Amino acid sequence: MSTTTASPVQRLLGEPERTAIGASRAALLLLAVGFGALSAVGTDVSLRTQLIAYLVGMVALNLPHGGYEHFSNLRRRGLPFGARYVGLYLGFVATFVALFVVAPLPALALAFGTAVAKGGHGDLRVMDALVGTDHLPTRPQRALAALVRGGAVMIVPAVFWTDTFYGFTGIMLGVFDGQLAGPAASSPEAFTTALGAGYGLAVLAHLGGGLATGWRSTGGVSRSWLLDAAETLLLVAYFALVPVIVAIGLYFPLWYSMRQSARSMAVERELPSRTEGVSLVVAWGVLVVGALATATVAVALWTVAPNPMAGGSTLSGAVAFYTIFVCVIALPHVVVGEWLDFGRGIWHVP
Repeated sequence: MSTTTASPVQRLLGEPERTAIGASRAALLLLAVGFGALSAVGTDVSLRTQLIAYLVGMVALNLPHGGYEHFSNLRRRGLPFGARYVGLYLGFVATFVALFVVAPLPALALAFGTAVAKGGHGDLRVMDALVGTDHLPTRPQRALAALVRGGAVMIVPAVFWTDTFYGFTGIMLGVFDGQLAGPAASSPEAFTTALGAGYGLAVLAHLGGGLATGWRSTGGVSRSWLLDAAETLLLVAYFALVPVIVAIGLYFPLWYSMRQSARSMAVERELPSRTEGVSLVVAWGVLVVGALATATVAVALWTVAPNPMAGGSTLSGAVAFYTIFVCVIALPHVVVGEWLDFGRGIWHVP
């Protein structure tokens, strides 16, 4: 028999989606403080430990969530739509793999841009659902907010962990026998400094514009702007203080996936009926098929890559290859799963 009376634990924690948002903030804050303290006392975390942390975060924790996002998006959409969706997804995967084969550097640049788009636009939709975006009423402001939040994932590590960032970028390019070229290769410090300066201006413009908008509409500092500013600065501090390999490996499960799960819970709470959902057997079957398809993509990528382990150690080679693999499936994840899906999308907010 159901009851509307909340348990003491439920009253303490509040709605589960709010708890998840709070947990994402706490996780990144603790990691930033912890690694900042280690750096202050001159203690370095070994590269082996960083690589293991990356694999645990990205493989064991984050990969299953990506499959669930598609399943949640497709389970009530019907076969014709689902077939087109899957066909487009596979087409983008094949095209992106081909681009890595013929032009590794542009492909990796596109992959880094995809990570920025995924982190930024995905987080913007979480803000719509749970944090608040009344201080971002215009399309340019929303685009800038997405750029700032997503840019923290790639630009801040490049600025604060330049040697590691470019060193590992070179290893990733080595999977397809590619090399760094242009300013990033000839003058990495100058290129990164310019990139960081541009990003810093974007942060100031985003936070300043949001503050001005909130002030005009409310006559004071809006709550949504305060939360946005706190989260934005937390992301910058996290990627500045936590070694880049660990930072990226744990950001997606502890921030992106946790917050998208919270958004999903909030959306599900608003849906009128759950009777149209699929059965447990069908859900299990879809997830198994999805896992097999994902594994097939990984095998195909390994087959066509000239140097799958990038000439490095087993651990560093595995991280480089897996990162390329994640990049390959991330592009259609964003483009097909969200931008080409005008009816709902993986980051749906009613």
